[in-house]
Amino acid sequence: MFKGWETAKSIQTRDPAAKSVLEVILLYPGFHALGWYRIGNFFYRHHRFFIARLFGQAGRFWTGIEIHPGAKIGRRLFIDHGFGTVIGETSIIGDDCTLYHNVTLGGTTLDEVKRHPTLGNNVTVGAGAQVLGPVVLGDYVRVGANAVVVRDVEAFLTVVGIPAKPISTSKNQKTE
Repeated sequence: MFKGWETAKSIQTRDPAAKSVLEVILLYPGFHALGWYRIGNFFYRHHRFFIARLFGQAGRFWTGIEIHPGAKIGRRLFIDHGFGTVIGETSIIGDDCTLYHNVTLGGTTLDEVKRHPTLGNNVTVGAGAQVLGPVVLGDYVRVGANAVVVRDVEAFLTVVGIPAKPISTSKNQKTE
């Protein structure tokens, strides 16, 4: 199955504003940014770094969403609205995650090491949130809008604030 169709169907299911899969495919910038990313990532994995970055910059130009082609992104990522979202080079994103607009998955060092976040499966990052450094967010973590995450977050926690602190632990957050 074409990954794009699977992603578009997932977005249509998760976004009450999406009336059809065709609407997602034609009109959702987060979906388009993932397409540019997938092409750039192909070239990145084949050590064609310039052309990989070229596709990344084209995606940024057309969507306002910057995804480094070196990032590792799982299945069915939903970037809702998306403008201003930045995903750094060594970021790892699990399956079925949701990022809202103006989210940064950013680095905190210039050293050539793992310097960006790792998100588990089913993680939701609210609008304007910053997840900085090589932190790990466990499965089903929720990050509140405008939070700044600089430490690891265990699975099933919701974190808010600057710096982000947990406000709840609930296995009932699991939505499959």
